[in-house]
Amino acid sequence: MTSEHTVVLGDDLAITISEAGSGRPALILHGGGGPATVAGLAGHLARTTRTITPIHPGWSGTGRPAWLTGVDDLAIAYLGYLRDAGLRDVVVVGSSVGGWIAAEMAVRDTAGVLSGLVLIDAVGVHVEGEPIRDFFALDAHGVAEYAWHDSQRFYVDPASLTPEQLAGRQADMATLRAIAGDPSMHDPKLLRRLRSVALPTLVLWGESDRIVTPAYGAAYAEAFGDGRFEVIADAGHLPHIEQPEATFALLDSYLRETAGVVARS
Repeated sequence: MTSEHTVVLGDDLAITISEAGSGRPALILHGGGGPATVAGLAGHLARTTRTITPIHPGWSGTGRPAWLTGVDDLAIAYLGYLRDAGLRDVVVVGSSVGGWIAAEMAVRDTAGVLSGLVLIDAVGVHVEGEPIRDFFALDAHGVAEYAWHDSQRFYVDPASLTPEQLAGRQADMATLRAIAGDPSMHDPKLLRRLRSVALPTLVLWGESDRIVTPAYGAAYAEAFGDGRFEVIADAGHLPHIEQPEATFALLDSYLRETAGVVARS
């Protein structure tokens, strides 16, 4: 059973959070496409973990305070929430921009709240020779072509959307640009900082992703002190949607391998 509530961090940062399941806490962070893109992932993980799935401020009609203008702001806010809630042994699972937030959290986790990290086609670092596709320059056809393995199946014709749906998408993209768009989709200093992260880190990548290529993903994984890289065939930027069985099998194996890592350390 899923419950939804709103937490207020500080004076003016309200975050809507969905929770389900029980066991090891799993913080699930969505990317620019919004919370719907990780709904299936959260549903699967709720079978074995306590899933905590926030809506990033500014997405899906939620409010975003004017000062929240960077991924680092979200990383600090989510770490503070986990700490104040008394949670430990938390695995963070982030998709795309959510993976970037997860990486920034790991760099800043001086209290040892986190025990695992899963990045799914994450952005957030600069890799020489593997530029991040300028997502803001893509039209609907471009998004389908670069983000999906099966572009015909996942292409969404803007003409098929209601005015409300179009407005919602435009608002989400405006928030994405405000938080992650300068410099576009990365922190120039993050790659160098990841070597200090000792958490077991699983980096999952869609073989057909052309927003951030598998070569980009391999460099991302290699930057961690304990990173492992896995490629998922016949999938693009959201392999947990295109190839859920293959993605979930790798994720479940990782969770079994890292169970009790806090107790063993």
